[in-house]
Amino acid sequence: MEIRTYAEELERQILSPRACLAAQSKGRAVDIPPCPMRTCFQRDVDRVVHSKAFRRLMHKTQVFLQPEGDHYRTRMTHTLEVSGIARSMARALGLNQDLTEAAALAHDLGHTPFGHAGERALSRMVEGGFRHYEQSLRVVDRLERDGAGLNLCYEVRDGILRHTTGPMAQTLEGQLVRYADKIAYINHDIDDAMRGGIIYPTDIPVHISQVLGFTHGERIERLVLDIVANSQEGMEIHQSPEVAKAMAELKNFMFEAVYFNPKAKGEESKAEDMICHMFEYYCKHNDKLPCEYQDILVREGVERAVTDYIAGMSDAYAVEKFEELFIPMRWMIK
Repeated sequence: MEIRTYAEELERQILSPRACLAAQSKGRAVDIPPCPMRTCFQRDVDRVVHSKAFRRLMHKTQVFLQPEGDHYRTRMTHTLEVSGIARSMARALGLNQDLTEAAALAHDLGHTPFGHAGERALSRMVEGGFRHYEQSLRVVDRLERDGAGLNLCYEVRDGILRHTTGPMAQTLEGQLVRYADKIAYINHDIDDAMRGGIIYPTDIPVHISQVLGFTHGERIERLVLDIVANSQEGMEIHQSPEVAKAMAELKNFMFEAVYFNPKAKGEESKAEDMICHMFEYYCKHNDKLPCEYQDILVREGVERAVTDYIAGMSDAYAVEKFEELFIPMRWMIK
């Protein structure tokens, strides 16, 4: 028996009847021979981890632009925290950890440089707006591997597309990723904001802490255990009303105290201006786009090609290109 076949049989024996089994996947857009060792979802985990877009996440902003210090989250560390939380919930509920991990690791591959500031900028420039979850799907479908895409399974792609808003994912594993994303970013943003002196532990309203906990670990444990306790049946992931209300109030607190705080976010307007200026420049001078985007330009138009190029930039690369395009170079007479 092949190792993959054994792994698929093991899933049938130990996972919940509600789990999405690898052997029952709806498959890929382009059929490929099965791997002798890995299930299709395990294979997708590896495809994501080995992608260029995944590696660039380590150089993309999570919340704070270019913070001084080694311990602030990046888009990469956020992704890893989402993956860990989602897998823990999947394990507790008897769901497919491999599918959960693949969707979690890929959910932010399409995020812009400079976090949501970059997303807002592109939304202003792109007709119909820009949504990072749609771009994440485009990365795995179209942009990776020199235009061939990663050819991920249907269920992984569904989890990526539906990880933040709109209808819930079709699998419970994909739904877990949406909740894990929220649990991760609210809590690690609190941690980073406290590290940066933006807020202090006593700033969080007491009635929220009495429900969710007073420390980073307590909050994550409470949120995770609540989902596990309330999602034992049916085909939808749930929170209890009490915890859902407290989590929504905590999110509102973070918007008021951190996300709209000029001390923490004062430089974002500059980042947005950079993105907008570069977008306009490349639309007018599309011959300056790298060669790998020229095919997109011909097939899908200049706006699409420019959007893909800028969305894929790391923070540092975006600054470098902006300086190259708009800042005069120093020179000296010898």
